[in-house]
Amino acid sequence: MAINWTDAQIEQVVNAVIKNLGATQTSTSTTGWDSTQYNGRKLIGVYADMNDAIDAATQGYKAVRAMTIEEREKIITEIRKLCREEAPIMAKLGVSETKMGRVDHKTAKHVLVADKTPGTSDVVSQVKTGDYGLTLTEMAPFGVVGSITPSTNPSETVICNSIGMIAAGNGVVFNPHPNAIATSNYAVDLVNRACYQAGGPKVLVASVVKPTLDTADVMYKHPAIRLLVCTGGPGVVRAVLSSGKKAIGAGAGNPPVIVDDTADVRKAGKDIIDGCTFDNNLPCIAEKEVFAFNSIADELIDSMIANGAYKISSEQALALSKIVLTEVKNPKTGIVKKTVSRDCVGRDAKVLLAKIGVNVGDEVRCIICETDFEHDFVQHELMMPILPIVRVNDIDQAIDLAVKAEHGNRHTAHMHSKNIDNLTRFARAVETTIFVKNAPSYAGIGFGGEGHTTFTIAGPTGEGLTSARSFTRYRRCVMSDNFRII
Repeated sequence: MAINWTDAQIEQVVNAVIKNLGATQTSTSTTGWDSTQYNGRKLIGVYADMNDAIDAATQGYKAVRAMTIEEREKIITEIRKLCREEAPIMAKLGVSETKMGRVDHKTAKHVLVADKTPGTSDVVSQVKTGDYGLTLTEMAPFGVVGSITPSTNPSETVICNSIGMIAAGNGVVFNPHPNAIATSNYAVDLVNRACYQAGGPKVLVASVVKPTLDTADVMYKHPAIRLLVCTGGPGVVRAVLSSGKKAIGAGAGNPPVIVDDTADVRKAGKDIIDGCTFDNNLPCIAEKEVFAFNSIADELIDSMIANGAYKISSEQALALSKIVLTEVKNPKTGIVKKTVSRDCVGRDAKVLLAKIGVNVGDEVRCIICETDFEHDFVQHELMMPILPIVRVNDIDQAIDLAVKAEHGNRHTAHMHSKNIDNLTRFARAVETTIFVKNAPSYAGIGFGGEGHTTFTIAGPTGEGLTSARSFTRYRRCVMSDNFRII
């Protein structure tokens, strides 16, 4: 049963962790975060030097390799327990540090990770027998996994990846996003506390005090790292995939949603707003643009407004786009590209509306607007509760535009329809890793839907929704002419 944290207790821990982060970043100590503490307690497994972190994870891997599967599952059980208990702390810490998302939704995401991330049961051996004997294929650990984690789901990704990677028998070293160091390293400490309490090594997963591109480069090149797993933007995914090592890449998306004339339009409006506003649109699976049949568009918009959306005009959308997207010039090529403003990512709808002089209350969860297909809100993955709506004439136009808006990421797409032919056509055309029908986007990761949870969705490298088996390598053992009893 989860601890009933008071607001004061949560605030105390969050303030202490963030204060500690500032102290360690300016410290000249060579021992890093291990030499500091908050509320009288040291954080376990966080080092000043990436090489030290990798060495610690290597020793942890050797220890867990000698453990039984049952002992490994005990560690995972304890991680789940602490994740549930400390979900409110990590949620508040994440919002306080990154200024993104919602505490209540981040709390729910941590509980989801604790409840629905697969453990050792996901690692299953296979046997084949025949005239020539028996062949056993087992899922073995890689050794030490190097993991890059994002600022959007920092502690959720650390804990989810840790459960899967430990279930597979690996040690782990993290290079967290620089804008979510405190939150990510708190999660690293939590995993190590759970591991030690369950009879495992004191350090099984490790991290660094100040993650940078240089510490990531050390990780990429270190001979002890046998597998790299990256959850992040296109640039860091490209770096991992060009490392020369086995790599799993979870990249960006721009998920479209189609609503046709057979849909339960009232439900579709609610589901889309619920999905789009989950943690203020930070999950990469969330609805980013809507393609609605002309015949139902007005009813859909009415349903969205009834469920917490605020509709802005074309002029207001233009003004807002100039704030949430900034132009950046490449100093080498001179090419100017629009990029998402970090000051706006994951912010509440009312905060974004205030930037264009519109004052609303907490009841407004999402900003909607009607646009054409070429609008910046359609073409760029904003990761904000802003939802453009494009009217279409029929399913052919809807699919054509939705596939183009997804930009070939093959990440996630959604559709609200009762027409099986339309659903099938869109699914085949868009080729996404996740395709959600008649539900909010988060059903695609097991929240209100069937199936396991992950925050590392590997579209570019094909593993899909990663789990423990994704972090294993296959090993074959053959016994010729024996061990077949028929």
